[in-house]
Amino acid sequence: MDSGGLELALVFLLAAVLAVPLFKRFGLGAILAYLTTGVLLGPHALAVVRDPDRVLAASEIGVVMLLFVIGLELSLPRLTLMRRPIFVVGGLQVLLCGAALGGLALMAGQGWKTALVVGLGLALSSTAVGLQLLAERKELASEHGRLAFAILLFQDLAAIPLLAAIPLLGKAKSAGLGWVEAMHAVAAIAALVVGGRYLLRHLFRAIARTDLPEVFTGAALLVVLGSAWLMQKAGLSAGLGAFLAGVLLAESEYRHELEAQIKPFEGLLLGLFFMAVGMGINVLRILAEPWLIAAGVATLLAVKTILLFGIGLRPGRLHPRSAFLLAGVLALGGEFAFVVFAEASKARLLDGATRDRLTAIVGLSMAVTPLLLMFASRLFPASRPQPRPFDAIPTDRHPQVLVAGFGRFGQIVARLLRAQGIPFIAIDPDIEQVNLSRSLSSDQIYYGDPTRMAILRSAGAERIRVFVVAINGVEASLRMVRLVRKHYPQARVFARARNRQHAWQLVDLGAEALRETYGSSLEMGREVLMALGMDRVQAADRVQRFRYWDEALLEQQRLLQDDEDALLQATRDARRELDGLFEEAAASTHPQGSG
Repeated sequence: MDSGGLELALVFLLAAVLAVPLFKRFGLGAILAYLTTGVLLGPHALAVVRDPDRVLAASEIGVVMLLFVIGLELSLPRLTLMRRPIFVVGGLQVLLCGAALGGLALMAGQGWKTALVVGLGLALSSTAVGLQLLAERKELASEHGRLAFAILLFQDLAAIPLLAAIPLLGKAKSAGLGWVEAMHAVAAIAALVVGGRYLLRHLFRAIARTDLPEVFTGAALLVVLGSAWLMQKAGLSAGLGAFLAGVLLAESEYRHELEAQIKPFEGLLLGLFFMAVGMGINVLRILAEPWLIAAGVATLLAVKTILLFGIGLRPGRLHPRSAFLLAGVLALGGEFAFVVFAEASKARLLDGATRDRLTAIVGLSMAVTPLLLMFASRLFPASRPQPRPFDAIPTDRHPQVLVAGFGRFGQIVARLLRAQGIPFIAIDPDIEQVNLSRSLSSDQIYYGDPTRMAILRSAGAERIRVFVVAINGVEASLRMVRLVRKHYPQARVFARARNRQHAWQLVDLGAEALRETYGSSLEMGREVLMALGMDRVQAADRVQRFRYWDEALLEQQRLLQDDEDALLQATRDARRELDGLFEEAAASTHPQGSG
C-alpha cells in the first residue's frame, strides 16, 4: 500500500473512532456519525477523498457481509414460511411507492420512461441503514422488524430487473437480459444452492480439523465473497449471493463460528459504506437549491410513510404503532438508488443536474431517518404488551442454557435438560465431537470456541440464564468463566472442576464448581458400604454427612490457598477429623467387615 492509501485508511479509522462515540453520546446513533463524516471528507467539503465512487464500490462488501450474517439467522424452512410477506407485502410496497413517486415525477415534467425509473428507484429503501437501525434498537426480531426485512429482501430482488431494464428504456445500446443471460442467472443460483448444501460443510469440516483460526477466517471470507462474485458475474445482486450462502449454512454446526469470524469485517466495512454514501452527497447542489432539495426529501419521506403505514396495517397485519415504526425504518431512499440513477444517466434518461438532485435527496433521507425514528419512538412510546396464551410457549430459538463443551460431562447435563424439555444450545471446539453428536441427535450443537466473546454473542448469550462450563482444559474453563462473569453478571455459572485447586479458582471467579468425578465417587462409596452389610438408608446418610464435611473443608482450604503452610496444617487437621467423623455412629452400629 502506498502512502496515500495508508493515509486515507488512517483518516477513515480516525474519523470513525472520533465521530461514533461523539454522536452516540448525544443519542444520534452510529449511522448518522458515519454519514456526517463522509460528507465532511468528501469532494464537496474538505476534499480528503476526491473519488467517492471508488470507495463506495469497495465498501459495498460491507453490505454483502451484512446480508450473509442475516442469512445465517434464517434457514430454508423459515424462508419458505416468509414467502407471503416477501412477495405479497414486498411486491405491493414496490408497486405502490413506485407508482406514486413516478406519478409525481411525471407531473414534474419528466417523460414516462424517466418517471418510471425515478419512481421505482426511490421506492427502494436502504438495506444497510434499515437493518442497522433495527439492530441498534434491538428490533430485528419484532413484528415490524421481520416485515421490514421481508420487504427489503424483495426490494433487493426487484432491483435486478430494474437495472436490466434501464438500457432498454434509454437511448443507449440495449444490454438487457436475454434468454442466455437468464439461463446463466438460473444456473448460477442452482450451482450456489447445490454447492452450499453438499460441499460447504465438507469444506469447513476439513478446515476445522486443521485447528488454525486464521485459515477458518480465510475460508469464511472466501465463501462470502465467492458467492457474491458468482451472482455478480451472472448479472444478479452480489448481496443476494451472500444471503443465499448464509441461508444454506444457517442449519450447519458452523453457524456461530462463521458469524463470529465475519462480524468484525462487516462492522468496519459497513461504516466505510455509510461514509462513502455521505461523500456522494453533493453539498454544493444542496446549497444552490436548498428549498428544492428539502421539498424533495420531505415528499419522499411523506409519500413512503403514508403508503408503508397502510401496507403495514392491512396486508402486514401490524398494530398501528408497529406499522408507523415500519414506515419510519423504510421511508428513506436506498443505496441501490445511487446505482439506478447512475445507470439511468449513462442511458441518457437523466441529465447530470437531475441525477445530483435525486442523489442528494436519497442521501439526506438516509441522514435524517435516524433522527425521525428517534423522535417517533419518543412520540409513540411502547406500551406494555398484553400476555397472550402463546407467549408462554418456550421456543428453541431462545434457549436459556448454554453448555460449553459437549464431551462426556456436558452430554449428561444436556440429556437431563432434554428429558425435561428445556431448550439449550451447546458449543464445542472439537469438530469431531460436534459431527458425532449431530449425527446422533437433533440438539442445537455448534462448532466454535466458547471462550471467545464473539461466539457467545452470536449464540445469544445475553438471553442465557445458566451457563454450564464443561470444557476440558483448566485454563480454557477459567477464561470462559471470567468472560461470562464480566459480561453477563446476572447469569448463574456452573463449572466442571478437574480437582480441588481448579474448584478453588472457579469459586473465586464467582462460579459454582462441581468436581467432575466427585458425585460418581460418592455413589460408588455408598454401594461399597451397602455391599459390606450397611442398609441403604444408613449408607445414604453416611455419604451425605461426608459430602457436607468435605464441602466445608473445600471452602476452608480455598480461603487458605495462598498460604502454603496454613493449607498443609489444615489438611493434616482434616485427616484427623475425618478419622473421627463417624466414631459415634460406628459405636452403635457395626456393619460386617467395617471394623
